[in-house]
Formats: sequence, structure tokens, C-alpha cells
Amino acid sequence: MKPEIEAFIKEFVNDLAENNAAIFAGAGMSKAVGYVSWPDLLRDIADELGLSVDKEHDLISLAQYHVNERGGKAGIIKKILQEFSEQAEPSENHEILARLPISTFWTTNYDKLIEQALANNLKIVDIKHTLTQLTWAKPKRDAVIYKMHGDVEHPENAILTKQQYEHYYKTHEHYITQLSSDLIAKTFVFIGFSFTDPNLDYVLSRLNTQFGDSSRQHYCFIKKQNRADFADEEMYKYNLRKQELMIGDLKRYKIKALLVNDYPEITAILKEIEKRFIKRTIFISGSAEVYGSMDRNQAQAFIHSLSKKIISVDFRIVNGFGWGVGSAVINGALEAIYEKPDRRSEDQLIMKPFPQFGTGEKDLPAMWEEYRQRMISLAGIAIFIYGNKADREGNIISANGVMREFQIAVEKGLIPIPIASTGFVAEEIFELIMKEPKKYYTGIEWIIPILEELKSTSLSADDQIKKVTSIIIKLNK
Repeated sequence: MKPEIEAFIKEFVNDLAENNAAIFAGAGMSKAVGYVSWPDLLRDIADELGLSVDKEHDLISLAQYHVNERGGKAGIIKKILQEFSEQAEPSENHEILARLPISTFWTTNYDKLIEQALANNLKIVDIKHTLTQLTWAKPKRDAVIYKMHGDVEHPENAILTKQQYEHYYKTHEHYITQLSSDLIAKTFVFIGFSFTDPNLDYVLSRLNTQFGDSSRQHYCFIKKQNRADFADEEMYKYNLRKQELMIGDLKRYKIKALLVNDYPEITAILKEIEKRFIKRTIFISGSAEVYGSMDRNQAQAFIHSLSKKIISVDFRIVNGFGWGVGSAVINGALEAIYEKPDRRSEDQLIMKPFPQFGTGEKDLPAMWEEYRQRMISLAGIAIFIYGNKADREGNIISANGVMREFQIAVEKGLIPIPIASTGFVAEEIFELIMKEPKKYYTGIEWIIPILEELKSTSLSADDQIKKVTSIIIKLNK
């Protein structure tokens, strides 16, 4: 990737980890799934006025002209209902953003694509499209969506006309206050936004006056002007120059433009962000009735120290509380967190204990499968240790659940790290991988000799932990 894109991805992944990321979604995000752009929304309205939307640049005034001529907003309200009431599925970009730990969304769109994508990912959404909604918060919310220009279900309140924009700083003062606060505290990425909105310009200009160069850095995606999109060379050069000037002007507001050749590049960048972010979460899979070459105390100490080390180097752990393993994972992780509560958070430990009894319509195996799928999708790296259980007669057998977790991890693109010295399913996974190592480690073949070293039972517990954490750190560089 281009250096500026690479730098952005690194910075934004850090902002995600610190819960300091926000998204501003413009019409371009919704247009990708079939909703109209602002000019297309007003095309018929312009025709009614005897004007051409393609010749007009001040579309807010165009909307005002229509209200003036018709004596009200009924025509525009009807148009909003016609264009945005039809159901559409969120785009891949919506879904990626909804999976990421982004708690703040701002949009000028009327549609419900953002909230639908968040709901698809089982997140509790708090929607703000009226002033009164700003005064309360939905319990246990995962994300807030500020719809600063209204919602399709309440088109009569939509911000459309020049008069409404002129009065916005008074009628929607608290939205401006909230947006200003978020722009100070969070890193915004603007997607599908043209930067012609007077309300946003009002906020950005005042923040620039107050904070200047000390303002927080923000980013926006902009499609680079393409010669193929223009009928003649002169028009292409004109628009290219205009774009260059606009990009330069955005720097005043600490907004860095990220140029892409085409819109699918944005999806590729968001995928890379997601991939890198989830690599900071480590799934620890394992269960144990016995511990091979270690006695129980030694093994528990090893698991404890491994989990503590992972947390101490600023990664997260997700664990299904496997028998004989889960308690040591929790204790090690919490010890690291409580040693430095100013630097670490309980959010770094995600525990997903398995349901033990089938209830409702789903049987227990079906519930476990669904649970594993969701749990493993939270991580980008999977560590496998031990993997045995006692059958009904007390015989020690391989834990098929750990093997299933390996299969799911591979399906979901996680990088597997089997610690073969712990034996049982972890060793089986190692042997399976070594038959076709490049299938699992394309581009990161350096990991293979380290895994081979981890097979040795003569390696001390401390050395094993150092090697595992060195893999994790290197994978996240």
C-alpha cells in the first residue's frame, strides 16, 4: 500500500484499540447500495423549477427555491419517502465498520444502513435524530449514531433547505456542541462525504480557530480525478486542479485526504484495518484433564504466565473457559491488568464460557457451534494448548472441541500457533500443519521454525512464552 495509507492504517488501528475512533458517513456510502445522491434526490425538483441539477452547484438553495415556489416542504418530504423508504442491505463497508469497536457514528444520511449493519452484528444502537434524544442514553449501548440531518421515518424534520441550514446553529446547537466535542476527542474518518455541507464547515472552522495546529488529526477518503471520467483534457485538468486545492484546504482543519483510484480500494483498506485490529486479539483454545509432561501446578503456572505476558504486551485475550485451562487464563490476564490499571483494562480479557445445558429449540451441540463461530471471529491469532478430556469411563481422549476450534480458526483466517510440547490435540494440530505449512503461513514462513522449537518438551516454560509472544508481536508489526 502507499506510504500514507499504511501510516493511516497503523494510526487508526491504535485509535480503535484505545476506543478513540469515529466515522462520519456521507451520501457516498449509501449510494453504493442503490440509494440516491443529493443531486439525484433533487433532480425532479429542479425539473419542476425549470432548472437543471447538473448545472447547479448550490443545491441547498435549489431546495429552498422549491419550498418557496410550493409554499412548503411537502414535495421534498414525499421525495425523501419515495427514495429512502425502500429496503436496501448494508454494504460491505457498513458491515466491516459495524464489526469494529467504533462507538461513534455521525451521518448526514436519512437512511438506516448504519443502524442495520450494527444490529446485524448484535450491537445495541442509540440513535439520535431529534434534540430530545440527546438528553438520554440507551442502556448498555455499543454505539451512538448522530443523524444530524434527520431520519427517513421523520422526513418532516429533515434538514434540506437554505433557511434550515442558516438557522441550524440555533435550532440544533446541541448537535454542533456534541460534534465539536467528538472532533476534539476522537479520530474521525470521513467516508462518502463531499465537504460541501455548511453545518460541518461551521464546526470545523470554529475548531480551527480555537485549536489551530493542535487539533486532532482526521482522515477522509477521496476518489482521485480520473481522465477516463471526462470528455476532454481541459475539463479533466480543471477538476484535478480544483481537487488539489480542496485537499490543501482540508489540511487547515487537520483532515488528511487519502486518495484512492476507485471506491473498491476503500473496502480493501477497511478490510486491512479489520485484519490488523483483530490480530491484536488472541484466542486461547485448550482443555485439559491431564497435562502431559507437566504436573497440574506446573501447567497452571505456565498457562497463567502465558496469559499474563500476552496482556502485559498490550494484546487482548478471548477464551471459552476450557476445562482445566480457563481459570488459569483468567487469573493470569487479571493479574497483568490489576498490576497496571492505569495502562490496562478489563476489556483486554473477553471470556465466553460455554453454555452447559440445552434450552429452547437449539440442542447443545448446535449452540456450541454457533458460540464457537462468534467467539473465534473476534480474534486474529489462535493459540492451541493441550486438548484432552476424560470420557465417561475416565479414559483420556482427544478433545474434539479443540480440533473443531482449529478448523473454524483456519476457515476464518486466523493464524494458528499450536504449542506442540503440551501434547494431545495441540500436537495433532502441529503435525497437521507441518504437512502443508505454506497453506497456513503464506508470507509469514518465518513462523515455521519457531513452531518446531515449541515442540520440544525440554524447552523451559519461560522460553516457550518468550517464543510465543515474539510471534504475536512480530505478526502485529
